[in-house]
Amino acid sequence: MITSLNPYTNNVVYYFSELTNDEIHHKIQLSHSSFLNWKKTSFKERSQLLLNAAKILREKSQVYGKDISMEMGKPIKQSIAEIEKCAWVCEYYAENAEDFLQPEYIKTDAAKSYVSYEPLGSILAVMPWNFPFWQVFRFAAPTIMAGNTALLKHASNVFKSAQNIEEVFTLAGFPNGVFQNLVIKSDKVQTVLEHPLIKAVSLTGSMPAGSKVAATAASVIKKSVLELGGNNAFIVLKDADISKAVKLGINARYQNTGQSCIAAKRLLLQEDIAEEYLEKYVREVKKLKSGDPLNEDTYIGVMAREDLAKDLEHQLKQSIAKGAKVLIGGKRKGAYFEPTVVSNVTEDMPVFKEETFGPLIAVKTFKTVEEAIEISNNSDFGLGVSICTQDIKAFEKYITAFNEGAVFINDLVKSDPRLPFGGVKTSGFGRELSKHGIHEFVNAKTVYINE
Repeated sequence: MITSLNPYTNNVVYYFSELTNDEIHHKIQLSHSSFLNWKKTSFKERSQLLLNAAKILREKSQVYGKDISMEMGKPIKQSIAEIEKCAWVCEYYAENAEDFLQPEYIKTDAAKSYVSYEPLGSILAVMPWNFPFWQVFRFAAPTIMAGNTALLKHASNVFKSAQNIEEVFTLAGFPNGVFQNLVIKSDKVQTVLEHPLIKAVSLTGSMPAGSKVAATAASVIKKSVLELGGNNAFIVLKDADISKAVKLGINARYQNTGQSCIAAKRLLLQEDIAEEYLEKYVREVKKLKSGDPLNEDTYIGVMAREDLAKDLEHQLKQSIAKGAKVLIGGKRKGAYFEPTVVSNVTEDMPVFKEETFGPLIAVKTFKTVEEAIEISNNSDFGLGVSICTQDIKAFEKYITAFNEGAVFINDLVKSDPRLPFGGVKTSGFGRELSKHGIHEFVNAKTVYINE
């Protein structure tokens, strides 16, 4: 029996029975047989079903949002916003998938030559708990619209959300087997991925988990797409609008209680404005409302599990031992961790060189733009970076110097259905969302015809 524990109350809220090996095999077989029919359906039919899913998501956003908040502690307003974003990605692919997958005609010596984009089959998704709906839908919407079927192995602490997602596809009218939830623990992932009817895998999660899944996929010659976290820098230049940059910096770090791959984890301030910015930043952190995730005025909830809060506490203590200074926060109680700002940071400290997955930001100053880029790039991760400046024209020449999957100027790093999402270095490989995302799990087939 698998339990879902509310991290705020520490009470068990849901129970789930793990699938047997026979049940797992049956679901994989069903996924494959469903694929054989689903791939023949028209884009118009797929689109209508996905629009149905978007409508259901909006209608049930309060119900599904509450389950998110109860399972992993996300503040309820943010949980509901997550559901709404899932509806958006469904609508986006319902409207654009057919165009993205049109045959691409290429002039060659042939009478006719083109690239045909065709589905692969049953695709496995291994997903994390921090955005339990969004991470799944940004995979599922393009994958299913491309004509594939999907099997979800969700994080064990958000199995209710996984169940709810399967319900969305069922209520929307998708054929049985197009999307299925696998109630299994992590130790069963390898067996599922090695099954000959599973054709590829998408994983969002930790670097160790990604490495293991990618190794398994490679051993059986299957495609994998990985998004494995980040250590994003948030850079404020001396010409930035300080008030706007403070507001952006707060949201970039503390939304979802800091539990986001693309959150700003390293705050880099140009020396000329560092004192002013940091004073205003700390003042705003003090205003953040902590409390019950189900209260609508709560901005900082609890971390998803107590062990995760303990990990963050350990990173902070190690950094303090090396000379870091806590300007605000730093205390933990159960799964709750105070919004924290740490200064006097060096690049070898855990709060700076490691991914801090919670409401803590590490601050470092710099003199020149070139130095800021060097510090930002000094990371094993490469998911994204934010820069605040009013002289955009002057800064654009530096964009290619960042070794990142995304560069956001005067905004926080975020995922958008219209733009490719993913990283470099240990942040993973492959892309989700946009035209690039739907092309990850299709066969780009060359067709060459001579008369």
